[in-house]
Amino acid sequence: MGCGRVGSTLARSLEDRDHTVAVIDTDPDAFRRLGPWFNGDKVTGVGFDQQVLAKAGITRADAFAAVSSGDNSNIIAARVARETFGLEQVVARIYDPGRAEVYQRLGITTVATVKWTADQVLRRLLPAGTEPDFRDPSGTIRVDHLVAPISWVGSRAGQLQEQSGARIAWIDRLGEGVLPTRESVIQEGDMLHVVIREEHAGHAHRVFERGPEKD
Repeated sequence: MGCGRVGSTLARSLEDRDHTVAVIDTDPDAFRRLGPWFNGDKVTGVGFDQQVLAKAGITRADAFAAVSSGDNSNIIAARVARETFGLEQVVARIYDPGRAEVYQRLGITTVATVKWTADQVLRRLLPAGTEPDFRDPSGTIRVDHLVAPISWVGSRAGQLQEQSGARIAWIDRLGEGVLPTRESVIQEGDMLHVVIREEHAGHAHRVFERGPEKD
């Protein structure tokens, strides 16, 4: 639901991945953003109206995204998709971060545009480790990424994990993702994606900077 910049980009991206897509918008002119090669359905109407959703094929759908410009419309449509039609994969775009957190706790996945943009800027302004790439809704777990410190190059992943209390979820290495084992050796240029409990983040980053202690 919603054929603005986000909705049209999302629809084309899904179609490029061989998914069948239907797009709902109240303004038929908005569908021009989809371009001439879009093969999905274009349905004019209010996206939380059950008849409109049915016309768009929601009874056959695997997922629903509410990405219009209105918070209220998005959350109502998301709730109708989930509670009336029984879809489990439902995402709502919410501009108000406070509302987003409330609905996240209710089990509706939300993307808070303002908060997401601010977090992206913060991560580029502040020192490494200050702001994570991801923090779970409870604020307990975070995911950080860092270029492998020179002092850890040649060490085992298990050693870094034991000393820092973090877990390496995956490594970006030479353009490919690698799932490390405890015996994997950290290489120069590796991008480490680490999972850390929030209260242990400071200690973990100090260990990353300090380098390994001898076993």
